[in-house]
Amino acid sequence: MDAHAKDLHDYLALLRRRKSLILIVAASLLAASAALAFLLPAVYRSTATILIEEQEIPPDLVRSAIATYADQRIETIKQQVLSRSTLWKLVEQYDLYKGLRKRNPPEEILTRFVKDIQIDVMNVKVIDKRTQNPTQATIAFTLAYDGESAELAQKVANELTSLFLGENLKTRERHAQETTAFLKRESENLSHHIQELEQKLSGVKQRAEGALPELVQLNMQLLSQVQREIIESDREIRSLKERKTYLEGELATLKPHTPIISASGERLLDASERLKALRAQYAGASGYLAPDHPDIIKLKQELSSLEKETGGTGATDGRDELSKRLMAERATLAALRERVGALHPDVVRLQDVVASLDRELQAAVARPAQPPLVKPENPAYINIQSQLASTTASLESQEAARIDLKRRMAVYAKRVETTPTVEPEYLDLIRDRENSVRKHQEITSRLMEAQVSGELEVQRKGERFSLINPPELPERPDRPNRLAILLLGAFLAMAGGVGAGVAADNLDRRIYTADQLRRVMRVAPLAVIPYLPTESELTALGRRRAAVSLAGLGVVLGAAVILHLAWMPLDVLWYALMRKLG
Repeated sequence: MDAHAKDLHDYLALLRRRKSLILIVAASLLAASAALAFLLPAVYRSTATILIEEQEIPPDLVRSAIATYADQRIETIKQQVLSRSTLWKLVEQYDLYKGLRKRNPPEEILTRFVKDIQIDVMNVKVIDKRTQNPTQATIAFTLAYDGESAELAQKVANELTSLFLGENLKTRERHAQETTAFLKRESENLSHHIQELEQKLSGVKQRAEGALPELVQLNMQLLSQVQREIIESDREIRSLKERKTYLEGELATLKPHTPIISASGERLLDASERLKALRAQYAGASGYLAPDHPDIIKLKQELSSLEKETGGTGATDGRDELSKRLMAERATLAALRERVGALHPDVVRLQDVVASLDRELQAAVARPAQPPLVKPENPAYINIQSQLASTTASLESQEAARIDLKRRMAVYAKRVETTPTVEPEYLDLIRDRENSVRKHQEITSRLMEAQVSGELEVQRKGERFSLINPPELPERPDRPNRLAILLLGAFLAMAGGVGAGVAADNLDRRIYTADQLRRVMRVAPLAVIPYLPTESELTALGRRRAAVSLAGLGVVLGAAVILHLAWMPLDVLWYALMRKLG
C-alpha cells in the first residue's frame, strides 16, 4: 500500500480542518445562485402551430405554379415578415422593450426582437411519389414569441401568425399571377415572331416564283413532262407540215370551177363571166340609151345582183375593158368628125356614148377594189381545200402550243436553277417557324396550366397554411428555470466549497497529522497524543454546532420557500407525493 495514499479518515480530517472555508464558499455560491434565480426577469412564450396542408385537387390533374418546397417558402416568408419596417411597426404598436428603447438604438432593438421570435420546422420521413425514395417532408412549423408578460407575448404571437398566413396567401397569388403574366408575354412575343416569319416566308415565296425546295421534285417532273410534250409536238408539227405540203400539191392540180354543159351541149357561163359580159353590154347600151330607159334600168339591176352574188369579182377587168372601150369610141368619134362634121347626128350620139363611158370609168375607178369571192364548184377541189384548211389550223394550233410548252419549260428550268439560291434562307425560316410554333404551343399549354393554377390559388384550393393551435396565453414563464438554477447553484456551492477546502489544504505547509510528520522527518514518531480541548473550546464548539444547526434549518426552510414559489406549491407537492405513494 502506498504510504502517500489518503484514506477516508484523512478526507474527513481535511473537511473538519477547512469546514469554515468550505461553509463560507458554499454559502456564497448558494446565495449567488439564489439571487440569480430570483432576480432574472420572467420570459413568457406564446406558441402557434401552423399545419402545411396539401392542395385539395390532385397534382396530377392540376399542377401548382409554386415550385418551391415548403421550408424554402417558410424561410422566404420569414425574411419578408421580419423586415425592418414590419418589426418596427409592431414595436411601436405594442410598445415593446421600453427600457431598451430608452438607451439603445433601433438596430439593437430589432436584433433583440428577431432573437425573441422562434420558428421551428417539423419534418417527417416520407416516400417521394416521383422517385419512390425516402425523403424529408415539412408538414408543419411552430411560431413562438418570447415576451415580458403573458398577455403581450400572446398579442405579438397572434400578430406574427396573421402576418405569416397573410403573406403566404399573397406570395402564392403573386407568384401565380407573375407566372401567368410572364407566360402571356412570352406567348404574345412568340405570336409576333411567328407572324414576322410568316411575312418573310411569304416574301421569299413570292420572290422564288415556285422555286421552293419542297417543289423541286414536282418542278423536275413537270419539266420532264413538258420536254416529252415538246418532242411529241415537234413530231406532230412535222407530220402536219408534210400533210400540208401534200394537200397544197394536190390542190394545185385541181381547178376550182368545173365547166357546166347544158342539155343542148352548150357551155354555160358562170356568174363572173356573165358579170363581165353584162358590163360590156351595159357600157354599149348606155351610149345611146337614156339613163331612165327600161333596158338601162334592167341592166343596172342585173349588174347589182351579180355584183352582190360574186362580191365584186372582176372589178379590175371591168375598168380595163371600159378604158379600152372608151379609147376605141374616142378614136371613132375623131374620125367621124373629120368626115361629116361636129353637128352630124352620129357625132352627137358618139359624143354621148363617150361621155357615158367616161362617167362609167370614173365611177368604176372611184369604187374600192374588193378581193374576189370565188366560190369553187369542183367537189374534189372543195374536199382538198377543206382538208388543207383543217391541217393549217391544226398546224397553227400545234405551233402555238409548242411556243407555250417552250415558255413553260423555260419557267420550270428557271425554277430548278433558282432553287439552290433560295433554299438556305427558306429552310432557315422554315426551321425557325417550326421551332417558334412548337415553343408557342408549349408556352400556350403552360399558360393554360398557370391560369388554372391561379384560379386554384384564388379559390384557396392549393397548398396552404392552416392554423391548428393558435397562440395561447402562457400560464407560467418559459424561462428562467429557477428550480434548475437553484439545484445547479447548490451543486456548484457544494463542489466549490469542497474544492476550495482541498485547494487551501494543499497550499498550506503546516503539519496536522502523524503521517505528515513521518513524511517530513522520514522518522516514525514513538507515540501520537490526541488533542485535548479545553473547557472554553468545548463551549465554543457547542455554540458553533448550534449555529450550524440553525443555519441548516434556515437552508431547509429557504429551500422549501424556493420550491413553493419557483416550482410547485408545497401542499400540491404533498398531495402529489401521497398519491404517488398510494
